[in-house]
Amino acid sequence: MKRSFYHYLMTLRGPNSSDEEQVFANQASKDIQFPKQSENYEEISDYLEMNVNYLDNMDIFDRIWQKYLENNR
Repeated sequence: MKRSFYHYLMTLRGPNSSDEEQVFANQASKDIQFPKQSENYEEISDYLEMNVNYLDNMDIFDRIWQKYLENNR
């Protein structure tokens, strides 16, 4: 069964405040509006670009998205 991007992102949470991926995952876990069930790149990307201020660089999202695709086959 495929999991949502949010579910995958939650596996990246951690205490390292200098790791961009962990910081993103930690902040997304607190975002009650995050599209938690989505597996759609455009939907999540649009949400992040228009609604969040905790993601400094969309490259972080793109990098995690690629890992998500590789681990969610």
